Amino acid sequence: MKTRRDFLKSSALGAGALLLSGSQAKTFAAPTSGQPPMRFIFMHKGNGLFPSVMVPPSLSESDKAKENKRESLEVEIAKHELPAWMSVLNDHKEHLTILQGLSGKMCTTGHHTWQSSLGVYAANERLASIKWATVDFELAKLFPSPLEHIELACFPCDGGNARGNIHGIEKGFSARGPQQPNYAFGSPKVAVNELFKSVSSNAADRIRYELERKVLDFTAGNQAGLGRELAGLELAKVKNYADAMEDIRRRNKKLESMSAVIARNLPKLAPKYLADDLSTIDCQVGHTEVLLSALISGMTNVVTFTVDELGTLYTGVPGIEGEKINLHDIGHGKSVGLLKADEVREKIRTRHMALVDTIVRRLKSVPEGKGTMFDNTMIFYFPDNGETHHSSGIEWPFVVLSGRNAKLNIAGRFIRLPHWGQAGHMTLGNFYTTLLNAYGNPIKHYGDLDLGLNKFVADQTGPIKRFMA
Repeated sequence: MKTRRDFLKSSALGAGALLLSGSQAKTFAAPTSGQPPMRFIFMHKGNGLFPSVMVPPSLSESDKAKENKRESLEVEIAKHELPAWMSVLNDHKEHLTILQGLSGKMCTTGHHTWQSSLGVYAANERLASIKWATVDFELAKLFPSPLEHIELACFPCDGGNARGNIHGIEKGFSARGPQQPNYAFGSPKVAVNELFKSVSSNAADRIRYELERKVLDFTAGNQAGLGRELAGLELAKVKNYADAMEDIRRRNKKLESMSAVIARNLPKLAPKYLADDLSTIDCQVGHTEVLLSALISGMTNVVTFTVDELGTLYTGVPGIEGEKINLHDIGHGKSVGLLKADEVREKIRTRHMALVDTIVRRLKSVPEGKGTMFDNTMIFYFPDNGETHHSSGIEWPFVVLSGRNAKLNIAGRFIRLPHWGQAGHMTLGNFYTTLLNAYGNPIKHYGDLDLGLNKFVADQTGPIKRFMA
């Protein structure tokens, strides 16, 4: 027999809207400003991201010297070549930021980092390590949507978050709040079946959806009635379940009212992307289509996408399609076939940029307001563990693409911030504080501080003021 928790997990959009508290009901309200909402896409990767591969090859000798010394530097990207693996983004240079110099030594680094890179604290596999909501959820609160937030993942098969259910619904790399991990969809098939079942043309899916709705109606009422007979902790537990189910019912009604626009924007995926056993590359492509459909239809304004993790067993990489690539081995410099480890890394990063290009081009093709959906979008590509395989968190490189209505003044530039220990150094916490402040959350500082920086930086709290538009 299923417990109430099992029921909640297996019904009503699976992971994406589990266990919302009654206080979060406001997240289902529409924005009142009349302006299109901002959208945020967080794409993070495992196995580190070398700062050296981020540098435009056409920098002047003096600028190269500054970069090599990790000194402050800022140049216009339009005047320079992009690194070869980023070349697919040439048409988007005016929106592109290559950001170097942030640190994250307060985070968990190394092989598996859990919620660290999005929460700016040292996380591990224990729920007690989750201190607060990750930055993607904080942004989702500022731009409410029916689903609040969606997380997609190419899960690891060894270590990390997933424990054997890598193509299903498992704990993700974001957090809803203290000790509350988010859940992520591990395959395009599961994501499509759960997210779009309310408008499915499949009779079995429609029957399942209607049955789940009736069970929710019955159970929510039953839990509320049971609460009258309880007190103390048991009453609180039942109230949490009742509130969660009521929030899910409210969300479902909102989605049903949007059924026409959702149906027009269903993911258009060939059968191979919906298979039970698919390559890593196909999984990434499928997830990208799900991500776009969810954003364009208005189901959510925030998506987090784990494109890979250290334990992700890579398959389908162009040029070496027949190889199963162990990212841990690549991190230790092992070659794959005739390719050196760094060449394999570059092939994988190149595929990631192709996904980013797909997202940008699609959103640029969707009219919105006086422009396009991309005008109201920010995309972040970054490592989940810092600068390299066995990282220390001393650098945390970012690739950012910003639409013209973004409220950060960073687009079109290669930016090197002062290195760790230098005057003016900034951390992940400063960057996320900047994001939150720019979009309406006046928080003084987001994330833990780096205690090792105290002897170099008098006050490491607050936003990066030069980035504020």
